[in-house]
Amino acid sequence: MPTSRAPLSTRRVLQAALSLADSGGTDALTMRHLGRHLGVEAMSLYRHVANKDAVLDGILDMVVSEIDLPERPGDWKAAMRHRGVAAFRVFSLHPWAPPLLMSRTNTGPSMLRYIDFTLGALRGAGFSWRLADYAWNTMDSYVYGYTLRRLAFPIAPADYAETASAHQHLLAGDRYPHMAELTRQVAEGHHPGDPDITFGLDLILDGLERLRDTEPTDLTPP
Repeated sequence: MPTSRAPLSTRRVLQAALSLADSGGTDALTMRHLGRHLGVEAMSLYRHVANKDAVLDGILDMVVSEIDLPERPGDWKAAMRHRGVAAFRVFSLHPWAPPLLMSRTNTGPSMLRYIDFTLGALRGAGFSWRLADYAWNTMDSYVYGYTLRRLAFPIAPADYAETASAHQHLLAGDRYPHMAELTRQVAEGHHPGDPDITFGLDLILDGLERLRDTEPTDLTPP
């Protein structure tokens, strides 16, 4: 149903666009559909947003603004873990966002704050500019990928044991002994079957710490 005809503004247009993207993905987000949702002609939208690309950039920045960042980095590993978990939770609410973030140049204020916080925390922890840049991109690649996998995976974590039990007959005999044993472990509740996002984050952070400690000293200002 169209919304009431309150005065249009850039923020109102973007909020409506975010709602449409969350409910139907960005493929369903056309200027005509957005105008219909707001109860106006599509041409009226161009007084507030330049085009669909501007809409996509705007709603991406709105999503990134929802990511909770620590007030002060403090312990860099704890800050990066917090950042990664917070991003995963936000992206899980907006599943269309990770693919778009990976395919666009994002220069909105929230994205710039997100990146600047990350670089500042890493530089403050003694990372060179080169390694800080690699670290930021590696962490984000993992968070995006983990989020997409969790959203697309056909089995809910609560159903892993039951599903594993139902598939045990496929692994009878000696052909797949390692898969058979892992499936038994999950079916009998000895192993949960899927790692929390912090498992991979901690592996990355521990590896980055080792690289930092062997990196030549970077004397440029933090």
